[in-house]
Amino acid sequence: MLKEFKEFAMKGNLIDIGVGFVMGAAFNKVVSSFTGGIVSPLIGLIFQSDFKDLKFIIHEGVTNAEGVVEGEVAVLWGEFLTNVIDFIIVAFVMFMIVKGVNALKKKEEAAPAAPAGPTQEELLIQIRDLLKNK
Repeated sequence: MLKEFKEFAMKGNLIDIGVGFVMGAAFNKVVSSFTGGIVSPLIGLIFQSDFKDLKFIIHEGVTNAEGVVEGEVAVLWGEFLTNVIDFIIVAFVMFMIVKGVNALKKKEEAAPAAPAGPTQEELLIQIRDLLKNK
């Protein structure tokens, strides 16, 4: 059973998936920092507030002695929109990567085969004919 698991784990596809998963997680952090640090502040300028903190308050909360709001019910649409922007950026980049890989595969498939040279028999026939002519 251990041998079968080792064979399964060492297959190329499984390792590729693992590498892709780790790279995707790292890329997601880059996109989140891009959205949170660059896009959100720029959009926040329009609304004159931090974009992630934008919300629609359904029920006002009460501030307790520590200054924490309790009992507030709100729709956090700014955070949701930030996550949607993150998703769109990641999906677009993944689309471009897949498109590039597919284009490379098509080029490899469409590459014309090298013209076949003459066979040994054809070369021997040519040599024989040249020797006859002399």
